[in-house]
Amino acid sequence: MNVRRLDSRAADFRARLAALAEFEAPDVEAGVRAIVEDVRVRGDTAVVELTNRLDERDVAACAELEVPPDRVARVLDSLDRTLREALEAAAARIHDFHERQKGESWSRAEQDGTVLGQRVVPLDRAGIYVPGGRAAYPSSVLMNAIPARVAGVGELVMTVPAPRGELDPAVLAAARLAAVDRIWTIGGAQAVAALAWGTESISPVDKIVGPGNAWVSTAKRLVFGRVGIDSVAGPSEILVIADGTTPVEWVAADLSAQAEHDEDARAILVCPESAYLDAVESELEEMVPRFERAAIIRASLERNGALVLVRDLEEAVEVANFMAPEHLELAVADPETLAEGVRHAGAVFLGSHSPEVLGDYCAGPNHVLPTGRSARFSSPLGVCDFQKRMNVIRCSESAARRLGETAVVLAEAEGLTAHARSAALRMSNRAPVAGRG
Repeated sequence: MNVRRLDSRAADFRARLAALAEFEAPDVEAGVRAIVEDVRVRGDTAVVELTNRLDERDVAACAELEVPPDRVARVLDSLDRTLREALEAAAARIHDFHERQKGESWSRAEQDGTVLGQRVVPLDRAGIYVPGGRAAYPSSVLMNAIPARVAGVGELVMTVPAPRGELDPAVLAAARLAAVDRIWTIGGAQAVAALAWGTESISPVDKIVGPGNAWVSTAKRLVFGRVGIDSVAGPSEILVIADGTTPVEWVAADLSAQAEHDEDARAILVCPESAYLDAVESELEEMVPRFERAAIIRASLERNGALVLVRDLEEAVEVANFMAPEHLELAVADPETLAEGVRHAGAVFLGSHSPEVLGDYCAGPNHVLPTGRSARFSSPLGVCDFQKRMNVIRCSESAARRLGETAVVLAEAEGLTAHARSAALRMSNRAPVAGRG
């Protein structure tokens, strides 16, 4: 297997590392923009035509694209018992973790009677996009829907593509467990546009969350401002820092697990031991052909993967902070100490017994994470993404006079005399007269 090698001692190391961090997304904006505009203008008709063409469906009306609630209930009841119990266990852990994230309203009174505070309120309506096609992702349903429910979102709408009308039962079961209100079998940019603008059948939402391909991500970027979005996600990625103490087979499996998402996924191993990198590469050569998605894994590793040799673990952390990976595994003997130097990562997995795959499914923290180095400035999806904060200000009469002095000076410095007048009127001892300015 031809996985690229990088050596931190090489003169061009920084340049090659920077190139590794880059991802050139396909230029689909023109096509996405046309779809979004079509849905905005023609509503249901455009959604039906696009879905029939792109997902090989044959429906006559948009209403046929909604999954009836009784079907969702039946699917959960008939689901394989082992799978249902796994979904329920994962849902419980995800719910418990996100319960601890809820923001709280607060207020405080000052001595002069002024009350300042913050109100935390949930969004009215949220839409979640769940990928489909090559694979089914019930875990994405749980990760996107449960935080919304914990936040108290009024109505939760889900879209998921159903190529040729086929929809994985586990996806519907997860939606039932997460109390999704409505499910539409619509995918791609047209689903995002329908959620953002609304159609005759689909009411618009306030925010759209969830991962997708380049068409979905581009559509989310184009409708931002009309609605909120969680992020513009890129391909999934993992960076593993190893010190040679973790079994080679474990690390090779972790890299393969990330690479099997798609050919654009990025899996990187950073280690100060050259022999260990050699051993992992040999293990990959033996292991990958045994997986069902072997061709995807190989393409991902050869196209976007890397084995990086560094001087020591401290330098390995520097590499990780530069890459700001979606997932960072610290497969080392003392992960807690090493983690103290980590500043940029979507999620950090400490120790050999904490593989990223547990975070994907059932550890509890959200698996919707910043990608493409955006962990430098953004955070995992959580309850706060489905809540808004409103500032609350109540000034007493004496506070209005005291604060007014400051406001007048600042307003006049900015040349905003109407602002100054508004504050100055509250500084007068005259009682206000209704109907007069």
